[in-house]
Amino acid sequence: MGSSVIDFLATERRLGTHNYEPIGVVLSRGEGVWVWDSDGNRYLDCLSAYSAVSQGHCHPKILAAMVEQAHRLTLTSRAFHNDQLAPFYEEIAALTGSHKVLPMNSGAEAVESAIKSVRKWGYEVKGVPDGQAEIIVCADNFHGRTLGVVGFSTDPETRKHFGPFAPGFKIIPFGDAAALEAAITQHTVAFLVEPIQGEAGVIIPPAGYFTKVRELCTANNVMLVLDEIQTGLGRTGKLLAEQHEGIEADVTLLGKALSGGFYPVSAVLSNNEVLGTLKPGQHGSTFGGNPLACAVARAAMRVLVEEGMIENAARQGARFLEGLKDIRANTIRDVRGRGLMLAVELHPEAGRARRYCEALQAKGILAKDTHEHTIRIAPPLVITSDQVDWALERFATTLTQDFS
Repeated sequence: MGSSVIDFLATERRLGTHNYEPIGVVLSRGEGVWVWDSDGNRYLDCLSAYSAVSQGHCHPKILAAMVEQAHRLTLTSRAFHNDQLAPFYEEIAALTGSHKVLPMNSGAEAVESAIKSVRKWGYEVKGVPDGQAEIIVCADNFHGRTLGVVGFSTDPETRKHFGPFAPGFKIIPFGDAAALEAAITQHTVAFLVEPIQGEAGVIIPPAGYFTKVRELCTANNVMLVLDEIQTGLGRTGKLLAEQHEGIEADVTLLGKALSGGFYPVSAVLSNNEVLGTLKPGQHGSTFGGNPLACAVARAAMRVLVEEGMIENAARQGARFLEGLKDIRANTIRDVRGRGLMLAVELHPEAGRARRYCEALQAKGILAKDTHEHTIRIAPPLVITSDQVDWALERFATTLTQDFS
């Protein structure tokens, strides 16, 4: 580790808030699936900035769109129209089949916007008594870090000493349709859920779960809000993860890969009257829908489709999953995934997953641990078969490594 790296880390420790525990590498450049540290060492990125860099690092076409727009116009606020917003609306609506679009910045903002919108719909359309709206969520969810969101988290680390929290949320087990049915009341306005729980360790619900969820929400006039901020835009081998069960959400949340990692861009998408309840002055964002964000998102969506990244995610994800399952190691408790959203869960006695991630770093792979014993694997969707095989060799030697 070079002296400059040590200086970087020391400065971060001295001046930065210690709210992250990064792997000990200082990255300075990226291209495609690869990143380089400040000492010139190359790594295969198996995190993709939590799926935000799905199109690969510094994709040239997204970069070109960003530079061109940055020369022309970056921000107008929503006090005025700009010439990138309407085309962005048209293109994201055509891609996803949505009828209304609310542009925001971060994924957490999209979640907060959806919560506000479904509550407003509940009062003004469904007829729920004022102040009585209920939203059902799942245990082990991750929908962001805002005060509103952490109030219905079940992770004590995200909640401790941040209260008091807003009421109006019911928590049920993930993947349990009977629990959803039992929780719904006449005051229920929405069910907010991730198609696959990413932060919880890539937890995939039982087959048929979302088909039943869709039926229950329709029967009870409850809005199904799918948080596809991690799973959406090709990560699971489909444009949206909902397509694996052939359903449609009432409200869909996108972010992360919506900008290919160049800029914070998120969106709330609706297929019905939910977003129609918002009137001027009732919700907004200075940067939401800005021309630079719209130009970047338009390019990010375009390359995703034109370059076959969604189909590639399905192919390479199947190859990666099969290869991980073929690794014979006593350390492995479970291997799971869909598309290029994968996880290796270790037996507790194998020790913390972080030490395996640090061992992978020494072999040229950057992955990240979650929930103590799980290694999350999510490379850019542009990964090739040869690169998957190269990675699998290193996972195999690491997962069979003796740390004693």
